[in-house]
Amino acid sequence: MRIELKQMRHVYPTGDEALKGIDLLIDGVEPVAIIGQNGAGKTTIVKHFNGILRPTSGEVLINGESIEKRSTAQWSKEVGYVFQNPDDQLFLESVRKEFEFGPQQIGVPQKEIEERMAWVSKLVGLEDKLDMHPFDLTSTEKKFCTIGAVIMMDPKALIFDEPTCGQDVEGNIRLRKIIEELYTRGKLCITISHDMKFVVDNFRRVIVMCKGRVLLDGKTEDVFAQTEVLKESFVTPPPITKVAQGAGLKKTVFTTEAFIKVFEEERKK
Repeated sequence: MRIELKQMRHVYPTGDEALKGIDLLIDGVEPVAIIGQNGAGKTTIVKHFNGILRPTSGEVLINGESIEKRSTAQWSKEVGYVFQNPDDQLFLESVRKEFEFGPQQIGVPQKEIEERMAWVSKLVGLEDKLDMHPFDLTSTEKKFCTIGAVIMMDPKALIFDEPTCGQDVEGNIRLRKIIEELYTRGKLCITISHDMKFVVDNFRRVIVMCKGRVLLDGKTEDVFAQTEVLKESFVTPPPITKVAQGAGLKKTVFTTEAFIKVFEEERKK
C-alpha cells in the first residue's frame, strides 16, 4: 500500500488552514502511528486518505492514483476508516447486520461474508454477541464493533482514530492483536493516538504533527529521542522514557526491563 501527499494543503470553509503544504510517504504495511496535540491536524490528514476530505491544493495519491478520481464510497473499499466515536458509525439493529452491511453493498457473496464474519467476530471478541443491538454493547464493545465492520470490508489499509480512548488493559491487548493480525495479512494500519505507551508498544514508525505540519517522521526510538522537538508538539514520552532521559541514558528505552539493561551497560562503562 502506498499513500503519498505532495505539498498538500487543506483550508476549512472558515478560512482556517489545517494542513500546510505536507509532503509525506507511507509505503508498505508496517503499522504507523500519528501523534500530536489536539488541533495538530492528525484527523484532518487521515480523512484525506479515503476522500472524506479533499485537498485545497497539492496532491493525495493512493497507489499512484489521485484521490480526486474516485468517490469516498469507492475509496472505502481500499482504505477503511474507524471513527473515534462509535455512535457516529453504528446504525443497524444487530452486530451481525453491521458486519454484513458493507460487504453486501459491494457484492461480496454471502458464503464469503459468513467466512469473514467467523474470523472477524472472533478477532474483535464479539462472536457471542452477533445478534445483540450495537447500542446494548458496552462502550468498549461498540468500538470493536466498528473496527470489525471496517475489517469486514477487507480494505488494503485501515485508519483507527483514537482506538484506545476509553479502553481498559484487556481492550488494549485486543487492539494489539488486531494490529498484529492485520499486519500479517498484509494490511496497512494507521493509528491516531494520544496514548504514548500504546504507541511505543505497537508501532515502529511514528509521525509527529504540530499546527498543520509534520515535525518528525521516523523510527519510534529516534522520534522519542528528540526531546526538544517533541516539546514543540506538546508530546510527552512514556514515563519510563522520561526517567531514562532525565538520568542521562544515551539509548531511548520504553520498558523497565530495557531501562535496567541500559543502565547496567552504561554503569559498567
